[in-house]
Amino acid sequence: MPPGTARFDHTTCLDPLAALRTPDDPACDVFLTGTVFLDIIFTGLDSAPVRGTESWARGMGSSPGGVANMATALSRLGLRTSLAAAFGDDHYGEYCWDALEKGEGIDLAPSRTVPGWHSPVTVSLAYEGERTMISHGHEAPPPREPAPESPPRARGAVASLAPGTSEDWVATAAARGTRVFADVGWDDTGCWDLAALPDLRHCEAFLPNAEEAMRYTRTSCPRAAARALTEHVPLAVVTLGAEGAYAVDGRTGETAEVPAIEVAALDPTGAGDVFVAGFVTGTLAGWPLADRLAFSGLTAALSVQEFGGSLSAPGWVEVAAWWRHVQSYDDQEPAALRRYAFLDAMLPDVVRPWPLRRAVPTIGFGTR
Repeated sequence: MPPGTARFDHTTCLDPLAALRTPDDPACDVFLTGTVFLDIIFTGLDSAPVRGTESWARGMGSSPGGVANMATALSRLGLRTSLAAAFGDDHYGEYCWDALEKGEGIDLAPSRTVPGWHSPVTVSLAYEGERTMISHGHEAPPPREPAPESPPRARGAVASLAPGTSEDWVATAAARGTRVFADVGWDDTGCWDLAALPDLRHCEAFLPNAEEAMRYTRTSCPRAAARALTEHVPLAVVTLGAEGAYAVDGRTGETAEVPAIEVAALDPTGAGDVFVAGFVTGTLAGWPLADRLAFSGLTAALSVQEFGGSLSAPGWVEVAAWWRHVQSYDDQEPAALRRYAFLDAMLPDVVRPWPLRRAVPTIGFGTR
């Protein structure tokens, strides 16, 4: 385990699904697959780097990134998370494996180590509330031996859709009763055609941002886009940036909109992954739609106040500390507080001060 990384302890983590568990449940709550990067994040830049000059950052963090961002966010919220990914057999790959398995309690049984393959790396530069990323890596070679059963039985799964591609595991998972949640990236083809996302028909929920949703539906309003998406998927959730998020449940006609929490952002890396993790958690726990949106936005807001993607993902202690903190102000708007009152019934008792530091932002310090 990397020095400075705390060993994950399931006994001290709040279980949001405790009241729903039965002896016949699958061992896995959420399954994911994708590419794990080593993320190196520079923060505290006053502006974008200028060609031919040297820029000094006031902060730096290193952590597993890529699909590891969402896997970590899910695990820290108490969900039993299983990840299928390839890891290089270099020091970066060893660090990422140990940080996820031993540090975060993520099940890596479906994952594999690839001899002679170096880990993909992303350098993220955070400035002016945004980030610029530079990545390097090669596609992992196919496994030499048959892969273990994938996906495992799970309550839920998260699929990252890409135009023109389909992954067999998505249909397999849905056929087994797994609830599949989908996000999507920018369409580099420029077609923005929902027919090019064939796996969407197997998904319960689709969570694009406003720009993506409007382009895919040929609409000029993100709320109209969300309604249009319910013709293709039961539940559409559109993130609205500083305005919050809007959701439509096409099965019931229910809609919900929750404003964003205004925070001073240190690094937005991975905030979208944390939002999805919060929504998956609330959905599997059976919360009302508006509560799910509020919780997702809260966890995303907490994440941007820290370094990196997986490093910044909040757990229940952080959520509880924030909730106690905001209630301590006499001038809080009552309606805003009521929006998060559902947290009272589930949060652990904490006395830790706010703000909290969640992780040591480095690969690890050696010992002599």
